[in-house]
Amino acid sequence: MPRRTLAALTGLLLMFTVVACGSDSSPSVASGGTSTTTAAADAAFPVTLTTPAGTVTIADQPKAIVSLSPTATETLFAIGAGDQVIAVDMNSNYPAAAPKGDLDSYKPNVEAIAGKRPDLVVVAGDSNDLVKGLTALKIPVLLEGAPTDLAGVFAEVEQLGQATGHLAAAKKVAADMKSGIEAAVAGTDVKGLSYYYELDNTFYSQTSKTFLGTVIGQLGLVNIADDASGASDYPQLSVEHIIKKNPDLILLADTKCCQQSAATVKARPGWSQLKAVTGNGVVELDDDIASRWGPRLVDLVSQIADAAGKVKAAA
Repeated sequence: MPRRTLAALTGLLLMFTVVACGSDSSPSVASGGTSTTTAAADAAFPVTLTTPAGTVTIADQPKAIVSLSPTATETLFAIGAGDQVIAVDMNSNYPAAAPKGDLDSYKPNVEAIAGKRPDLVVVAGDSNDLVKGLTALKIPVLLEGAPTDLAGVFAEVEQLGQATGHLAAAKKVAADMKSGIEAAVAGTDVKGLSYYYELDNTFYSQTSKTFLGTVIGQLGLVNIADDASGASDYPQLSVEHIIKKNPDLILLADTKCCQQSAATVKARPGWSQLKAVTGNGVVELDDDIASRWGPRLVDLVSQIADAAGKVKAAA
């Protein structure tokens, strides 16, 4: 399996349950959730947050943040904390204002991270050893994992606002994301159209039980991976299964990693007569946006909704 796909699947499989924050002073949190806080307003420090790695206290508003999560990097800049970010991992390539990353988030080095002299490190996924190592050096670490639903996404945005002193802006970003996704869902009636979601060109996909599967499912689209054999929520589909299901849409989340496009899909043996190909239903997604759950998630949902709407209208 290509490294990009393996990394994406690893990150996506490391999920925990989080719920949206309720108010400035007492966000609600499910068991095993993302955060609780003692802060009531922007820049109210110290702030205490509860993460899957345990409780972390941030004494003062961070001025030197290291982000080892592309999603967190995007969110930090979106909520106005970009000036506080001094270093990022090599996969944090957005926005353009972000520092050029030289840290490996898949093989994190405690000494290299500590050498940046951060007063807050944001990490994602299975990072307990890294958290322990940085905590031993008295560097606060905020662990952000892959959410299971949109409520979890909004909770993480607000948590980053709490951790950085930008809670009001974070709430605004979360609210805009929520309204943007709701508008995309409400703006088109594509219920019943089927789709195949491609993670790489060896036909790994994802079911409706995954985070992004639940988000796309709000559009009423039917996922052809849901009845594939096997217990994994990230199954490798057979060509025969895809051709037999003949989806209305093919969503390509491998345009960068694997150079896939509507043209390459059409050129695959037996694919040229699929409904998605003949009906202009092959959608070229941005791999980065598709593998993250930051503010650009709205763009992803809108792109899929728009493409599905055009297919439905042309049918």
